[in-house]
Amino acid sequence: MDQGPMDQDQLIGHLPEGIAVRVSSARMVGDRVVVVIDATGLGTQQRTDIEQAVVDILGSLEGVAEVRVALMADKPRRRIIAVGSGKGGVGKSTLTTNLAVALKRMGRKVGVVDADIYGPSQPKLLGNEGAKPKAEGEKLVPVPSVHGVPVLSMGYLVKPAQALAWRGPMAGNALSQLIDAEWGDVDVLLVDLPPGTGDVQLSMLQKHKPAGAIIVSTPQDLALIDAARAGQLFETGKVPIIGMVENMAGYQCPHCGETSDPFGRGGVEQVANSVGLPFLGRIPLSLAVRESGDSGMPPAAGESDEGAAFTAIARQLADWLDREFQAAD
Repeated sequence: MDQGPMDQDQLIGHLPEGIAVRVSSARMVGDRVVVVIDATGLGTQQRTDIEQAVVDILGSLEGVAEVRVALMADKPRRRIIAVGSGKGGVGKSTLTTNLAVALKRMGRKVGVVDADIYGPSQPKLLGNEGAKPKAEGEKLVPVPSVHGVPVLSMGYLVKPAQALAWRGPMAGNALSQLIDAEWGDVDVLLVDLPPGTGDVQLSMLQKHKPAGAIIVSTPQDLALIDAARAGQLFETGKVPIIGMVENMAGYQCPHCGETSDPFGRGGVEQVANSVGLPFLGRIPLSLAVRESGDSGMPPAAGESDEGAAFTAIARQLADWLDREFQAAD
């Protein structure tokens, strides 16, 4: 005897629990079944596997001639935060790494893009040198790290110490591939910019406008001049500057305990105050920071004084992000 079309509960009852909990609706019209599934947070392969499983399972039922699956997902409200300096060698990559690790420890879903196409540092700083990103469809899948922060960098795609001789458009396209990757549920993406105000920065502003930017500099005048240029670039692109960070501010002698200031002190704070920008804090010139970076164990992953300095800045970034998210609601 023909029992007629199955209702939603009957259809869902045939599916494994892991799939059933994602079913938003299921209906049978004649001999056709239409299933809507929440695919939020799933990667490309996971979505493909679930879709095929639903088709196979429900398609095998008596009276079902066709199964159609619609996968729906809320697009992650991802915020891109640029970390720039204008000048090389001021600790921008180290700051990016430690901010990401500190945010992760606060429970944030954070990833890192190493946009320094010609001099990538993040694989070493995050302790996953030699890893290779996979691909899902036409998108790269970020490389995991032991700190729970996924990352993409040209350092995973070229041989160690290989020099890249790319013109501007090629570098801009490479940046797009890194940012438009399969980031899953990451909602904060920190972009470690190369020094200067060149093609990579312009490509980012035009194609992937950041929600905000952090500028890092050492205290001496030469670095501050370039930091000002970076600030002007963000302002021209109408990217809010979250604040400025002073790096290498003070060195404590491990033998006598005396603190000296080989790069000066207070210059970044003075500039921030003069132009009305928040001053987010200082990071000391420390052997521990250098050694931790070389070993792939950022200070923010631990409880040291150096880690606390990074965490204090990350907490201000987190507060800014909270206000930004609330304003957008």
